[in-house]
Amino acid sequence: MIDPLFWLGLSLLLVATSLTAVLVAAIPALQELARAARSAEKLFDTLSRELPPTLEAIRVTGLEITDLTDDVSEGVKSANQVVKQVDQSLDSAKKQAQNLQVGTRSVLIGAKAAWRNFTRQKPARRNSDRLPSNEKPPLTLREREVLRQENRRSKVEAYRVNDDYNDATTNFDDED
Repeated sequence: MIDPLFWLGLSLLLVATSLTAVLVAAIPALQELARAARSAEKLFDTLSRELPPTLEAIRVTGLEITDLTDDVSEGVKSANQVVKQVDQSLDSAKKQAQNLQVGTRSVLIGAKAAWRNFTRQKPARRNSDRLPSNEKPPLTLREREVLRQENRRSKVEAYRVNDDYNDATTNFDDED
C-alpha cells in the first residue's frame, strides 16, 4: 500500500470534497452578503435624496431661531426702556406730589397764621396816651426788661409756627 498514486488520488478527492463543502456553506453567506449590499445601496440612495433637504431645513430653522432670538432681545431691551421711563415718571410724579403737599401745607399754615392775626383782639388805641417820640419820657430799667421779654415771646411764637411747618413736612416724609 505504498502506492503513491492512490494517496494522491485520495488527497485530491478529499480536497475536492472540502471545496464542495466550503462552497455549499459559502453560497448562502454570499447570497446574504449580496442582499445586504443591495439594502445598503438603497439606504445610501435614500440618504442622498432625503439628507440634503433635511439638512437645508435644519439650516433654515437655525436661521429662523437666530432671527427670533434677535427679535426677543430687541423686545426685552424695548421693555426695559419702557420700564425705566415709567420708573422715572413715577419718581417725578412722587416729587411733584411731595412739592404739592409741602406747598399746600405752606399755604395752609400761612392762611392759619393770617387768620390768627386777623382774628386776634387788637388793643384799643388811645391817641391821648401817645406822646410824640421826642416828648416820650425815657424808659426805666424795669420797663426795658419787660419789653425785651415780650419781644422774646413773639420771636419764640414765630419759631413755633415754623416748627409746626417742619413737623408737618417731617410727618409727610415719614408717611413715605
